[in-house]
Amino acid sequence: MNGYNRRRCERLQMKRADFDNILSTMLDAHPRISDLNFTVGRPCQIAADGKLQPVFMDFATNLLTPFQTEQLALTLINDDRRLLGELFRHGSCDFSYSMLDGPRFRVNVFSQIDAYSIVMRRLESEVPAIDKLGLPECFKEMAKEQNGIILFTGATGTGKTTSLAAILDEINRSKHLHVITLEDPVEYVHPHKKATFNQRELGKNFDTFANGLRAALRQAPHVILVGEIRDRETMDVALNAAETGHLVFSTLHTVSAGQTINRILGLYTIEEERQVRFRLADSLRWVVGQRLLPKIQGGRIAIFEIMHNNIRVKDSVINGEREGKTFYDIMENGQAYSMQTFDQHIIRLFRQGLIDEETSLAYATSRAKVRHGVDQIKSQRGEKTSDIDGLSIDLDWDRREGHL
Repeated sequence: MNGYNRRRCERLQMKRADFDNILSTMLDAHPRISDLNFTVGRPCQIAADGKLQPVFMDFATNLLTPFQTEQLALTLINDDRRLLGELFRHGSCDFSYSMLDGPRFRVNVFSQIDAYSIVMRRLESEVPAIDKLGLPECFKEMAKEQNGIILFTGATGTGKTTSLAAILDEINRSKHLHVITLEDPVEYVHPHKKATFNQRELGKNFDTFANGLRAALRQAPHVILVGEIRDRETMDVALNAAETGHLVFSTLHTVSAGQTINRILGLYTIEEERQVRFRLADSLRWVVGQRLLPKIQGGRIAIFEIMHNNIRVKDSVINGEREGKTFYDIMENGQAYSMQTFDQHIIRLFRQGLIDEETSLAYATSRAKVRHGVDQIKSQRGEKTSDIDGLSIDLDWDRREGHL
């Protein structure tokens, strides 16, 4: 960045107290805010329960201008040369921001058309516990694993980081271990309990996940959290760590357990695939898919697809999925091993009255199976399972048509 651009950035920054006042006003607009959104041509917006809502500020205009979003972005970046360089070179940058005596945020500033936009994900200050979040009991079993790799999958914003933080808190509460986290950025700050935590942030403390993971292997960890596996190099080092006695947690942006396995295999060449299948079959412990569904009474609830590595899973990892031996089939019939599909969890929530029929079908993996499950529950409740009314048998049809 040249001197002119640096001086311009300095001039555009507003006072931090003024910026925090804007954030405070937005945070007061709703009790369940997940994100703050600043986009040119729109008012300041909050995301609550998965939906965007406007928050009108005391600005000259209700709609944000390119100048205003640039000013907000540069105030957040605060003349950090590394972040400015990433923004100018790559079009976006990620970092964390803490309000004075207030919450922390994960921030992404990015360019679009001829302006900048900002999305700020609110981070919880308290590290969550498995029981408090109502997570499946098998999450405690994951915390007891001695080695191997555990993967959480799902789209951005579905709560993967929160679930992983709860498992790490269970380890922190129960074991005297050394835990290293590699994050982008650090979201939950874990206090030292029984475990010792060292938390490192991409860009500040290491340059790539692969290099950070290699360095971690020389730092005598028992447990390693890798924020995200984005490439083959990181996957390779993660498998190596799992094979050498470490417990590795990480995330992937896939929608199901079966797709997760295929995504990993897709990082390698055809010649390497067979060897990777065997490595994965030996190292994989759990794959957890996560989604957030809207609840009937407001708010959202997490659903989980859970696959635990057993003999059937190992066989399908090594030899591929086959008729009757898909990962979906294995999970559907694997309750004894704490497995379940998204569809089974959806039907359970519908039975409990937490989600409605429309939501159940919209988020189903197999609409036919969820439809069948929903209809069974409605029938047990004495509710209609069809909109077709007034059907009757016409006993005189054959006679009128001259068949008799």
